[in-house]
Amino acid sequence: MTEPELYDYDDLRRHTVAAVTVARPGDSALVLGSSQSAEILDPARCEMPRRRRRGGGGVVLVSPGDLWVDWWIPADDSRWRGDARASSQLVGEWWASALAPYVEEPIVVHRGGLEGDASHRVVCFAGRGPGEVFVGGRKAVGVTQWRVREGVFLSSMIPARDSHDVLDCLREVPAGLAASLDHHTVGSLALDDVVVERVLAVSGDWATGPLPNL
Repeated sequence: MTEPELYDYDDLRRHTVAAVTVARPGDSALVLGSSQSAEILDPARCEMPRRRRRGGGGVVLVSPGDLWVDWWIPADDSRWRGDARASSQLVGEWWASALAPYVEEPIVVHRGGLEGDASHRVVCFAGRGPGEVFVGGRKAVGVTQWRVREGVFLSSMIPARDSHDVLDCLREVPAGLAASLDHHTVGSLALDDVVVERVLAVSGDWATGPLPNL
């Protein structure tokens, strides 16, 4: 089975203005990274719908209550960054600024490359990537991107749930993966939609973007 794409990406790249989407899932789904094989999932053990994004990284569990914001930045916009790592860091800085009034623990935007056990990257929230935000040493905001000549599409999320349900859907669970999924959730940070309003405010002016195919 071919997973439906999360967005109409061909339509998205025709957008000539910067746009933002605040996604609000009505149900849970698994979103595969662009290079992941669907064979990593066992459909007999997992009935959740599946989608595929055009962005790197591992499987993401999307659920009602996620704080999920995606940005499309055209190449001629002032927020465009020619360097992929810098683009992700920009998103991380927006989130860090928005989170600062709500958390007491240190907030860190990851400025390095991919880190963590390579076998654990099958699940997004098990590792570290550029621009991702950590609160008190635990991952809070996941970031991924898709780059084309017309612009960059940046996706970010603070999950409503932990990611352990993904383990039940994998054909094989790498040793140590469960322990590496110790990330923050909306509840552990005691957040609500106000933080989304703040991240939109600090990121600038945007048109309304398309909704994901969920």
